[in-house]
Amino acid sequence: MRYIAPARDNVEPGVFSRWPLRGWPEYNTWMQGERWPSIDELNAALPVGQRERFVAQTTSLLDDGLHYEQRIAECGRIATREANWHDLFNAFAWLRYPSLKRALNARQMEEIAIMGPRDRSRAQYALTHFDEAGVIVTLRDHALLALWDAHDWFDLFWRERSAWSDGRAVVQVFGHALLEHALSPGKLLVGKALVFLDEQDSGDVVAHCAQAIRDGAALQDPLDLRPLPLSGLPGWHVDSETEAFHRHTPCYQPRREGRAYPVPVALPAGVTNLQQIATTPQSR
Repeated sequence: MRYIAPARDNVEPGVFSRWPLRGWPEYNTWMQGERWPSIDELNAALPVGQRERFVAQTTSLLDDGLHYEQRIAECGRIATREANWHDLFNAFAWLRYPSLKRALNARQMEEIAIMGPRDRSRAQYALTHFDEAGVIVTLRDHALLALWDAHDWFDLFWRERSAWSDGRAVVQVFGHALLEHALSPGKLLVGKALVFLDEQDSGDVVAHCAQAIRDGAALQDPLDLRPLPLSGLPGWHVDSETEAFHRHTPCYQPRREGRAYPVPVALPAGVTNLQQIATTPQSR
C-alpha cells in the first residue's frame, strides 16, 4: 500500500524530537514552520556555484521528454514538487549529501545507457532502494556484525543498545522516504544499509561511501543492502526503551534461509581510494 504522508497541519510535533527527524535540525524551520519553503529558498541554501538546482516540477518541465535522472545529469535540474514532503526531504538529502546524490545519479545514467529509459537493471533497483531508504552504518565494534548477520535483533538492539549511542555503531540516514515515513508516529522504520567497518576512525565515511557507489564497488544488486530495523534503536520509536518491544515488534524479521550479506568495507587508517579495498561479497 502506497504511503500517504500527513498534511502539514496534521503532523504531530513530537515526531520532530525523535530520530530520524531530530537528526536534521538545520531544517527545523522548513519542517515545522507554518508554510512550505519555496523553490527559491531551497536554492538559496545550496553552496555558491553548485551546478544542480531545484526546479518546480510542472507540466511544461516534464514535457521536455527527459528522464528524471537525465535532467539532473545533463541540465542540473532537480525536478521538485512544491508543498510535498517527499520532495522536500529529497532536497534535504541534496543539501547535506550532494556527493552521494551525484554518485547515484552517475550510476543511474550508466545503467540507463545500457537498459534504456523504461527498463531497469538489478543495479538500478539497488540504487533506488538506497536513495529512498538508505542508511550508512559505521561499525567500530566488529562483534556487532555477527549479531546483525544472524538477525539477532534482541541482542543487537536491547542487550547491546548502548553501542548505538556510545560510538561503536553510528547511523546516518540518507534515504528521503525514511524521513517522510517518520512523520507518522509509531511507524516502524526499516532502512537499507551500507556498512563500513571503521575501527580506527579513518575519516569521512560518507566520502568513502560515495566513491564506492561511483566506482561500482557498492549497489550492484538490491541484495547488497542489509535491512536495519531503525525503530529498534534507542529513541527512534516510542516503545523502543521497553524490553517487550524488542521481543515482539513485527519489524524484526528472521533471516531468510540461505541469505548472506556482502562483507562490509573495512576502512584502514589513511585509506582514500576504495579500489584498494577488497569488497568481495559472500554468497547471496
